Amino acid sequence: MPTYDAESALAELNEEALLPHPVRLRDLLLRAKLDPDTAVELNRAFQSYLSHFGEAQRIAGSILEKLAHAQPKAS
Repeated sequence: MPTYDAESALAELNEEALLPHPVRLRDLLLRAKLDPDTAVELNRAFQSYLSHFGEAQRIAGSILEKLAHAQPKAS
């Protein structure tokens, strides 16, 4: 089994985020027929998702950049 390393994790973060990209999620919201109260509720939730998504990517990217340059421990 191949070793999961920081460089691979960073590549996955940049290429294959498991969470839906905010643009796709926004498009789903725009295509859905929603009553006004639900639309407002989902828009508020989306705004929170948008800010947290970007922040999580930034934090994970920073951690993985540092780990990618670290020397592995001797086994």
